[in-house]
Amino acid sequence: MTSTALTRDTLPVGLIALPGTYRPQADTCLLAEALAQEDLGPRTDVLEIGTGTGALALQAAARGARVTAVDVSWRAVATARLNALRRGLPLRVVHGDFAARTSGRRYDLVVTNPPYVPAPGERLPSRGPERSWDAGPDGRGIIDRICAAAPGLLRPGGVLLMVHSAMCGAEETVARLAEGRLDAEVAARADVPWGPVLRSRRAWLERQGLAAAAEEREELVVIRARYL
Repeated sequence: MTSTALTRDTLPVGLIALPGTYRPQADTCLLAEALAQEDLGPRTDVLEIGTGTGALALQAAARGARVTAVDVSWRAVATARLNALRRGLPLRVVHGDFAARTSGRRYDLVVTNPPYVPAPGERLPSRGPERSWDAGPDGRGIIDRICAAAPGLLRPGGVLLMVHSAMCGAEETVARLAEGRLDAEVAARADVPWGPVLRSRRAWLERQGLAAAAEEREELVVIRARYL
């Protein structure tokens, strides 16, 4: 496991982002560092779940991988397609829920920066920018779906890379993946300042026991899991 100093050196530069599309942030940078350590090539099939601007998908495509990117947001799909076109990189970008759009397909590598911010209310947002980060009261609304789906998405020996806040429970993610015959571990960590969304929910997070009083930073983790 590594503790990473976050930079944007591994991400494509000059990405455009249509309004409402999630822009690369600290979590994207941490995941990009982990992705850079994976062995990719022309025969590697990669899936990105929740592509946003396409930053991570394009990082993999630039290394020769065959990449499919999926997002529930049409604006994100359009953004990723535009960024791929501007760079002349082959990238298959599809719209919809990842489980429906990948049915019957398996990949060598799955990379994802899912929504993981704890939010009041059981129902996940179906529209608006909050869809990119709100993930239910424990922040695991999408994480748990990915954990359950991972064995069906990966080829034997395939790898899942997923970033989320330690606030959501890294140990629970590792345990859920292990139930699906994945060898999982926390591969990287980074300590970052709270953003505006967390700051706006401070009182609620403290009441839920998800944050301590006067807390100002959160830990991000990258979970790496290999399908046995």
